[in-house]
Amino acid sequence: MSTISTNASSSISAALPFWASLALIPIALVGMTQGGWWLAAIPLFSWGLFITLDAFVGLNTENADPQTDEAELFWYKLITVIWFPIQFILIFATIAYATSTAHLDTGEKIALFFGIGVISGTVGINYSHELMHQKNKLERWMADLLLASVLYGHFRSEHLLVHHRYVATPKDPVTARYNEGFYRFFPRVLRSCLRSAWTAEAAMLGRKKLPWHDLSNPFWRYIALQSGMLILSIIVGGWEGLALFAFQAFTAIWQLELVNYIEHYGLTRKHLGNGKYEHVLPRHSWNAAQRASNWLLINLQRHSDHHYKPDRRFPLLQNYTASDAPQLPYGYPVMTLAAMVPPLFRRIMNPRVRKWRKMYYPEISDWSAYKTATNPMPR
Repeated sequence: MSTISTNASSSISAALPFWASLALIPIALVGMTQGGWWLAAIPLFSWGLFITLDAFVGLNTENADPQTDEAELFWYKLITVIWFPIQFILIFATIAYATSTAHLDTGEKIALFFGIGVISGTVGINYSHELMHQKNKLERWMADLLLASVLYGHFRSEHLLVHHRYVATPKDPVTARYNEGFYRFFPRVLRSCLRSAWTAEAAMLGRKKLPWHDLSNPFWRYIALQSGMLILSIIVGGWEGLALFAFQAFTAIWQLELVNYIEHYGLTRKHLGNGKYEHVLPRHSWNAAQRASNWLLINLQRHSDHHYKPDRRFPLLQNYTASDAPQLPYGYPVMTLAAMVPPLFRRIMNPRVRKWRKMYYPEISDWSAYKTATNPMPR
């Protein structure tokens, strides 16, 4: 871990770089009203600009004091809390405009809602991830509402009850296996995560002597909120509005699972026998210290510390050096694009996974205990 420690300032100027996501809103409005090549502005800003900025501003290896008082984090927390109403208005105002205007053809509408999905996935789901880890009821509700706006409410149950418990083991559907390409990973996760989330919630109710259909099962909330979003999209834009809403939701989910894919690719906790694994350590998540993309992603790339200390708010997440956690060669924007080309991604990452195994687990020569039915044998 970096030895430099700083205080997380409560001033808005210190938190301002993490408000970069707001710049996506006027860009989306320009694309919506102008059409044509302007529709490429959203992915170009969220990917291209931050890839470029990362190359120029470099890495941020400094760490804030993890004991910083909660009151000092107001301006950092505020951007995540206010994002749902911003995203809600953006999605449904865009549906209303796109389904009533004559200047956007079908291809332009698809491109527009691809861009909206990039926003609701890159920013919205990411912010919901931060919010769902908090104890404050308002924040947890904002997380559920953000996930409902992309039809992925069960992600909260899966992430908190399954992923954090079983990360970097074959029991975690979201941990990408060594040699598993994204196009195998994505449909597997879509199938497995809904089932594992439901099973985890039903098991929790069972431990309380309650049936799966008890009203405290959060799946009823997920269904109600998502149904409300679907109905509203029809009210605002008819069946075309429903289709556009569903397309942005799918795009957002694709964005989320691309990130999930790269965060733990090929990493596995040591099997201790009898189905038990070692405790989660920083070494079980890929770390990335690229400064600019961490502004956009509110330090999500400090993922090694997030899994090590899940209750830390994003400004307090710690960066780890290569001696404590494996390092991605580039930030998430580059790595997710690489993941879309599996041979390229394997060429970048497989040597790093093999190096990681030799560094942390030289005593393991047989990795068959980490094989799953969907995973080819590592080599």
